[in-house]
Amino acid sequence: MSAALQVGVAGIGAWLQGAPDWPSLRGVLRGEHGLAEDAPARPAANVLPAAERRRAPDGVRLAAEVAAQACAMAGSDPATLPCVFASTHGEVAITDYVCATLAQAPLELSPTKFHNSVLNAPAGYWTIAAGCGAASNAVTAYHHSFAAGLLEAATLACAEATPVLFASCDVASAGPLAEMTRTTLAFGTALVLAPEPADGARLALGLRAGNTAPATTATLALHGVAGDNPANAHALALLAILANAQPLRLALPLSTGLSLDMEITP
Repeated sequence: MSAALQVGVAGIGAWLQGAPDWPSLRGVLRGEHGLAEDAPARPAANVLPAAERRRAPDGVRLAAEVAAQACAMAGSDPATLPCVFASTHGEVAITDYVCATLAQAPLELSPTKFHNSVLNAPAGYWTIAAGCGAASNAVTAYHHSFAAGLLEAATLACAEATPVLFASCDVASAGPLAEMTRTTLAFGTALVLAPEPADGARLALGLRAGNTAPATTATLALHGVAGDNPANAHALALLAILANAQPLRLALPLSTGLSLDMEITP
């Protein structure tokens, strides 16, 4: 593979119930322990001011939590980092509420919930809380959202020669839309990608024509932490390689006719 993009992984954040940070999830992915049974049911998201934290939807809290973790591990000032936030389907529960309210009592629609229904809500909350004036972007590509967001963030890091924060998060689906989205739990991860050599792992990324066979079967089976969400499974496939510090190659689908090839070097 001739890699067009090369970035270092300077920081990692992760959250799911039972593994509320990267060290915890790394232990699960290494098979050292299972998910903690007494873990918090929601991300702390302490980076958000108390008033914002109370009204923030679950997807925003999740994104803020993993983004803050990744920045802390990288030793990066979140106010200076361009950021990319990816999600398969955003806040399905709020979308369900908006659709139901518009159908039954449109004048009762909550402006706050409508505001929180948009895909770039996590980016908005994050940049305000972090005081970030750098570029921000929100990406979705349905089941290919993790790979699409990772490619966007790596491209930005290399083009602008600056570290970039990338977060990929999805929360559990609700209502009739759950039959289509089918995500059963909340999972999020974040990476700080640096264009310069870093102490952590290196990713060499390139594009390849054609679809790729799923490389995530084992990860999907791992405690069901992917939550039936292919984008989560793709994220976990990369995180499993990073957790075990093994040089490997990983291909993730970007579409029905294009794949993202990665060579991962610990």
